[in-house]
Amino acid sequence: MKLHPEGKIVILTGAGVSRESGLNTFRDADGIWAQVRIEDVATPEAFARDPEGVQAFYNDRRAGLCDVAIKPNPAHLALAELERDWPGDVLLVTQNIDDLHERAGSHNLIHMHGELFKARCEACSAVHAWRDDLQVSSRCPACGQSGGLRPHVVWFGEMPFEMERIATELESCDLFLSIGTSGSVYPAAGFVQEVRMAGRGHTVELNLEPSEGRDLFHEHHHGPASEVVPAYVRSLLKGAARR
Repeated sequence: MKLHPEGKIVILTGAGVSRESGLNTFRDADGIWAQVRIEDVATPEAFARDPEGVQAFYNDRRAGLCDVAIKPNPAHLALAELERDWPGDVLLVTQNIDDLHERAGSHNLIHMHGELFKARCEACSAVHAWRDDLQVSSRCPACGQSGGLRPHVVWFGEMPFEMERIATELESCDLFLSIGTSGSVYPAAGFVQEVRMAGRGHTVELNLEPSEGRDLFHEHHHGPASEVVPAYVRSLLKGAARR
């Protein structure tokens, strides 16, 4: 596939990218949802019923992300390089709530499922950077109320962030890359179909193994993200340099 150097690229990343940095995935057989029940830690109802338990669950996730051993891997770094060096627009949409894309150098980024290093106040809706533990007694820096700060993540039953913007970008993109995602979690699993329906973009899957939506992609490259993503980015940038 030859892409014009000024073509618009939209990239979707999932847990398979962060897994190679040492973070546990949620949906694998040995993942987080095999150890705890979604209903107990990742719904608005769970937070209303047991705020201490929900905060403890996300405090553990936050502490794990602070581990000095957790670093961006070659896939993160390659995507940051693509954003920096591609002549056209590059938008990265991630389902991951970690900050590894930012650490790698990505800037044009949408965290559709939220960010672990942020807290949101249910009383005033203010969003704050937050790297420490969250407690039920924690006070909102904006309104001063306690008891309303929650992880700034999208729970089951809630709408992901910036869906209108994402839909607009998908409709107008020339290349859609789906990286490290199973293709089973909606609405992200439906992005490739949105691109195909728009009739414009070329769709590429870069994944450890074929996803559930594999038949919707024009092109497939399977293997570890830390290998297939840098290789694909190199081919894109090399093609742009020749134009």
